[in-house]
Amino acid sequence: MITVKTTIHSSIEQVWAAWTSPEHITKWTFASDDWHAPYAEIDLKVGGRFKTTMAAKDESFSFDFSGTFTEVEPMKKIAYTLDDDRKVVIEFNVNSEEVTVVESFDPESVNSLELQETGWQMILNNFKKHVDSLS
Repeated sequence: MITVKTTIHSSIEQVWAAWTSPEHITKWTFASDDWHAPYAEIDLKVGGRFKTTMAAKDESFSFDFSGTFTEVEPMKKIAYTLDDDRKVVIEFNVNSEEVTVVESFDPESVNSLELQETGWQMILNNFKKHVDSLS
């Protein structure tokens, strides 16, 4: 598995809401400024599904990032299986007035491990920026 992480100076409630609400997901789920997430849906329960559309702003390419939740521990952990059978685990570790988000995922076979780690870290960095902007 590849692991990326970030630490956010915010409450777990705010971090959790930003991670699990479609109106927030569309504000941070992209790796660079020339991409965006025009659509997100989430049914946050074991067996529930999620889908986020990621798209180039110039409309040259888009794809749906989707899967099924396998574990949900509110404000602690989310695990899911992507539609291509890769596993993802996100842990929310609370320490005083900050939350460290640790995201581990099975790599895919098309892109290099370094490129995948960089891309997922950039999305996580956007998440941190989004939560920081809420304070």
